[in-house]
Amino acid sequence: MISFEEELAGGANIKVVGVGGAGCNALNNMVKNNLNGVDFIAINTDRQALDKNAATHKVQIGIELTRGLGAGANPEKGWHAAMENRNDIARLLEGADMVFVTAGMGGGTGTGAAPVVAELAREAGALTVGVVSKPFEFEGRPRMKNAHSGLEALRARVDTLIVIPNDKLLGIANQNMTLLEAFREADNVLYNATKGISDLITIPGLVNVDFADVRTIMSDQGMALMGAGIGTGKDRAVHAARQAISSPLLEDTSIDGARGILVNITGGEDMGLMEINEAIRHVQEAAHQQANIIFGAVIDPDLKDALHITVVATGFDRGDEQREVIEVRSSAERRNDAPPEPPPLEPGYDEVPQYAHVGSGGAAKQPPAEMATNDGGRPKPWKSGGRSLGDILGSGNAQAPKRRSPFAASPDSEFGPGGYPFGRK
Repeated sequence: MISFEEELAGGANIKVVGVGGAGCNALNNMVKNNLNGVDFIAINTDRQALDKNAATHKVQIGIELTRGLGAGANPEKGWHAAMENRNDIARLLEGADMVFVTAGMGGGTGTGAAPVVAELAREAGALTVGVVSKPFEFEGRPRMKNAHSGLEALRARVDTLIVIPNDKLLGIANQNMTLLEAFREADNVLYNATKGISDLITIPGLVNVDFADVRTIMSDQGMALMGAGIGTGKDRAVHAARQAISSPLLEDTSIDGARGILVNITGGEDMGLMEINEAIRHVQEAAHQQANIIFGAVIDPDLKDALHITVVATGFDRGDEQREVIEVRSSAERRNDAPPEPPPLEPGYDEVPQYAHVGSGGAAKQPPAEMATNDGGRPKPWKSGGRSLGDILGSGNAQAPKRRSPFAASPDSEFGPGGYPFGRK
């Protein structure tokens, strides 16, 4: 069976899932920096990389498809690898209140598998937040093209998507920064984005924010922006707030169109009420007049004279008709349902495997899943009909029905369904 460490009593169950090479590297960085109050899950096709990962739970996907050698920068292969082991992933996500999906866009596993993980997380009823990076321009046009298409697939399957453009790091890098340091800095940005949100929920503070507040700001919101700032000295709160709302990581835009804003203010024991007021006032002045602003203030004695501010702005594309809509019930609707029973486990499945996968010999027989298509023939998400995803798909992975990859080519389009430039010609 698959088991989890005991949750903090009364706390939200938060899971951080690293998908693919970059996502798993970012996950390692979060573990190293002691991101607290969350459960870590590493998902990869590369067996060697997974062996070295520090996550609590690991899932090697696509064993039959990739033989543990990675997805070869092919997002379609990454998608099929995740589908091969979707039941293992679904079991690990059961009971989650919030799921962060972190990945690097542009490669094979992260780009292709992250949308599958996100859809499974939403089917489990979790508030699902994507925190992903776009490749550096020097990584090449094909990789950037993959990234843009992967972002569209992921955007349709998460509640909120935060995109960190790696090229923006060049604006804050010094001339002597090495390539390794650049990728480490990208990992740090993903860490700060995840920490800025999760700390609001998991760490008791001077001004507390509960999970319902975070859900209000982030549920079904589409694209989001993240900025961070740090200030010291006399006007540290003002300096930190200005940095956060004009961060180089806010990709060619500002927060003035945001309808929902989360603000995390962290300072030492000398942090004052007037400082918090000044910081929030600067954020309010930069935001939409109707923006719903929720903030939390946390004391960290180690910061001493420094004050950190993280801003997450959401709600930019409400009413955006160009956003692809996946027919998945809203988070609120899912939460009103009775929690589904976990899927039955196979006989003898009573040990926690190092990697969850189907071995040789195939899986137990299972009932056919319900599939629906729209008028264009594109498969819709799994229709639960009151049953859990695991109940529909069965306890195994190998004999589940085929679904078309969003990255697969078709004769109807130059690039396949949705215009994704992947797949076999």
